[in-house]
This record gives sequence, C-alpha cells and structure tokens, in this order.
Amino acid sequence: MSVKPAPAVPSPAATLVLLRDRPGGGVETLLIQRHHKSRFAAGDFVFPGGRIEPDDNPPDAVGWCVGLNEATAARRLGVTEGHAALGYWIGAIREAFEEVGTLMAYGADGGLVRDPARFAAHRRACHQDNRAFWDFLRAERLRLATDRLTYFAHWITPEENPLRFDTRFFAAVMPSEQTAVPDEREIVAVRWLAPAEAAAARERGEIGLRLPTLKSLMLFDGAASAADALDGLAGRTITTIRPRLVMDGGERRAILPGEPGYH
Repeated sequence: MSVKPAPAVPSPAATLVLLRDRPGGGVETLLIQRHHKSRFAAGDFVFPGGRIEPDDNPPDAVGWCVGLNEATAARRLGVTEGHAALGYWIGAIREAFEEVGTLMAYGADGGLVRDPARFAAHRRACHQDNRAFWDFLRAERLRLATDRLTYFAHWITPEENPLRFDTRFFAAVMPSEQTAVPDEREIVAVRWLAPAEAAAARERGEIGLRLPTLKSLMLFDGAASAADALDGLAGRTITTIRPRLVMDGGERRAILPGEPGYH
C-alpha cells in the first residue's frame, strides 16, 4: 500500500494590489504577467509579490517603516512574532519595486517618491539579493510607506500543489507620478484593468487569473475611486482561505471552504 506524501510546506509570501483612478470614474488594478517558464503561475496575470525570507530584513527594519511598528503588524496579521509580521509589509513593497519598478516610499523631503526609474541600478541589485534593498534605502535616504498599505486577505496554496505559498495580500493607491515597467525577467507584461474587465478577459480565455487573484479583484468592483476601494476594506474580517483542487470532468478545478466537495 502506497503512502501518500505529506503536502509541501507553504513558503511565506506577500503581494501588493496597486489601485488607481480610472479615467471617467471607477478604479483599475495593476496586473502583471509572469514569464511562461516560471515555476509558479506561469503565464498568468497576478499582482506584484513574492517569497518572504527570514533573513531579508535587518533587526532595525522597523525604523525604516512609517506609521507601523512590530506589535501592530503582528496584531493585524493575527500572529505573535512582530519582526516577522512587519516583513510582509516590507516584502510587498520590495517585490513591487523589483518586478515593476514602483516604489511605495518617502523621499528625504517627506513626499512619496516620484520617479523610481532613476533607481534602476538599485533595482538590478535587488534582483540578485533581497538584502540589497536595505543598502538602497540607506543610500537614497528613503523610508517605506507602510502606512499606505492595507492588509485585506490571506490565501494558502492548495495542499495538492507541489509549490505552495502562504500569502498575505495588501492594497495601496499607486503613486500618481510613477509608471509600472516589467523587469523582463520574471515579469513580461503589465496591464491596468478594471475588475470586471479582468474577469471578462479571463472568461474569454484572453488572460489567466488564478482564483485568489480573481476573488481579490472583485472586492474592488464597483468602487468609485482608488481611495473608495481602500475605504471599502475597512473593518473587513480576514480569514485564512486554502482552496482544494478536485477532479471535475477530467479537469482539475479549485474549490473553496464551504463549497460541496471541500474537506
């Protein structure tokens, strides 16, 4: 009798939903297409984000974060270890910078960074080692805009997947003077789409959207503006969601807790 292998342990990860006002009203979100040879979500459109490593951040990381301390970060995530909790906010900002060049950070003048394209050399260094991010912050005298990120969801990759992530989802308004530019390594394209547009493109088979991405997008559907979309997250109860993969008509599909067949 064969023994079923234990599920892979999910790696901590963070993702950032960047929102902006849509011309004529409404809100749109930044979606980025992963390289077709990626190990995870190959070719799909996702939000900027990535793995969080325990040694990514120095002991004094909290000193570089605006409006957020370790105790508050731990309370919001429902965990006990504050330094690790803070790392999710930091990781979401860092990964967005690496993947699309956007930077949720304040400059020496106290305002949001306007032109992160000038930090191209720092961005390349971060691609090689996450810890280079801290050399970058020190050299440019920047502080992270953790006060502008709203934590709103927690998804864990199904146990049936060989590569799994335990991902915290954050949302923020895209700085108005910044432009998203794919790194042409992990990310090959970027698109700004209203939630309903993205869902319709998925139905037509034009883009691939995984279930956590789709469900997160629809939280912002109908918002009058990016600020309104963030306000709509206030008081949201965050529960951990771990889909299951089941066979249905010869095809695998994801089901959510509470749906028929979930166990």
